[in-house]
Amino acid sequence: LQQRRGIRLSAPAAIQVTVRDALNQALDEELERDERVFLLGEEVAQYDGAYKISRGLWKKYGDKRVIDTPISEMGFTGIAVGAAMAGLRPVCEFMTFNFSMQAIDQVINSAAKTCYMSAGSIAVPIVFRGPNGASAGVAAQHSQCFAAWYGHCPGLKVVSPWSSEDAKGLLKASIRDDNPVVMLENELLYGVPFEMSEQAQSKDFVVPIGKAKIERQGTHVTLVSHSRPVGHCLEAAAVLAKEGVECEVINLRTIRPMDIETVEASVVKTNHLVTVEGGWPQFGVGAEICARIMEGSAFNYLDAPAVRVTGADVPMPYAKILEDNCIPQVKDIIFAVKKTLNI
Repeated sequence: LQQRRGIRLSAPAAIQVTVRDALNQALDEELERDERVFLLGEEVAQYDGAYKISRGLWKKYGDKRVIDTPISEMGFTGIAVGAAMAGLRPVCEFMTFNFSMQAIDQVINSAAKTCYMSAGSIAVPIVFRGPNGASAGVAAQHSQCFAAWYGHCPGLKVVSPWSSEDAKGLLKASIRDDNPVVMLENELLYGVPFEMSEQAQSKDFVVPIGKAKIERQGTHVTLVSHSRPVGHCLEAAAVLAKEGVECEVINLRTIRPMDIETVEASVVKTNHLVTVEGGWPQFGVGAEICARIMEGSAFNYLDAPAVRVTGADVPMPYAKILEDNCIPQVKDIIFAVKKTLNI
């Protein structure tokens, strides 16, 4: 009635949504949108998921759309890849990406390479998703970041969300993509609330794969990160701003294909580059960014060598104090920025 009278109604305000709920929304919306989509993995159905990402979906969609599997990653991943080849659109959940090593032959040799080896006649529209990187107190065998591992392989797309909008938009885009996509989530972010815009609350909302996002504008140094360390970069930027240093923070969002153009444009503006990641330093995401900048025209704009902030080059220790010292902290980012700016 108010609209008919010409009274302008205010748009719905942004709301706080946890990453867990954002992922749940994305799965719900895509299961509803396309009957070819189904979810499978350990404890995803009757238990509502090990991290409750799939909460309520089994009751809503039933056994054929949300499927509990045995503890055999090689087996259920192979089933999922075969289903994708046959025309379905599976979402294959790993309880952690450390367990995806059990199925890496299926992910790399079956999913990633089939479109190429079939001269484009067989698509493999599948999403491999689950928590990636270090959690808290889970030691060496459960703390790897697989961004560099999977980002190394042609035939895969690799996404790594930070915020709730990232999580929802990238998962929806990944499910709709006709290529195999590896989605690297972070367990420690699942319960973190982020502001979700009105646009992101729409069922049509997707985040384009291969496009980074500038989370904070700055002029003195470019900070490039993905997943949980994006938050650390923003915290470091807030501290440094009080000292007169304005950091531009780039949230990569996609590891492969990498949006190096956004990074280059920022480096041209700031003349300094610091990369931040939770993974190991050798052959890491930061190493790739540094190489791409060095090989491109933005190298001529650097006023100092690029600096990498990474996880320590050791298997993750169990003791908390050692774990804390193996994972990049805000103080490490601040130190790296001051090093590259020579202040």
